[in-house]
Amino acid sequence: MNLSDTPAPLRSVLYMPASNARAMAKARTLPCDAVALDLEDAVAPEAKAGARAALIEEACAGGFGHRRLIARINALSTPWGGEDLAALAGAPIDALLVPKIDSECDVIALSEAMDAAGYPAPVPLWVMIETPRAVLAIERIAATAATTRLGGFVLGLNDLAKDTGMVQAPGRAVFLPVLVQVVLAARAHGLILLDGVCNAIDDPARIEGECTQARDLGFDGKTLIHPAQIDIANRVFAPDTAQIDEARAIVAAFADPANVGKGALKVGGKMAELLHRDIAANLLARAEAIAARENQGATDQTPAI
Repeated sequence: MNLSDTPAPLRSVLYMPASNARAMAKARTLPCDAVALDLEDAVAPEAKAGARAALIEEACAGGFGHRRLIARINALSTPWGGEDLAALAGAPIDALLVPKIDSECDVIALSEAMDAAGYPAPVPLWVMIETPRAVLAIERIAATAATTRLGGFVLGLNDLAKDTGMVQAPGRAVFLPVLVQVVLAARAHGLILLDGVCNAIDDPARIEGECTQARDLGFDGKTLIHPAQIDIANRVFAPDTAQIDEARAIVAAFADPANVGKGALKVGGKMAELLHRDIAANLLARAEAIAARENQGATDQTPAI
């Protein structure tokens, strides 16, 4: 399934090291919207080959229920990236995530490599936006979605901080120009957009602040590094009751036969135009998708293996 074509939520995408069988088993029991089995940062060089085989085995074993299954490989510039890409072509994954891209040429080459390796047509390419060159080329990279498998951006602010000297302080003020540029490029070209990880595992206020910031900027969800962060991300990236009630009132007002042909209405003491009706309808669709996901999750009884 191409994730860019489905309303299924991606509020919480949890990285799990593919070298850790226990972690991958636990992922089958967690309330995250997606699991990203990682061959890159979380796996030591000497464990890369074994982790690749384990990822394929776990993907084929299934049991992830409602959770989308993402595979993050190593960069093609490393000794392992090419083998990762080739080996995963037959694995039942929902997206392939590739780090360290710098330009639109990298995306085109990756997409062509996926085609040559035999990936099913619906499997999209997601790329990490984590280098200065990628940020500077962000619109050109996003534009390749029209002719390649590109389906999503995932921010990698840890690497960007390392390469630039920018400081990841609470509030992420220095990164705001980057965040906005990536949002605009992704939305202009219909891409899924996920925020980078929060390293502060034991600081729930900080993870909530980053989730709130990313939500307000227009991100679809956040990548996570610890199960304790899941519930916060799921809550923050979901519409609350007041937002749902307001959206229903706006949609109902424009659907009222008495208001046929009107382009603006007063709803709940506020001016609502047709664009607000469309925003409200999108919010309700997202709320319905989240409710369906949570109902499905409640019935997932797959034991960890």
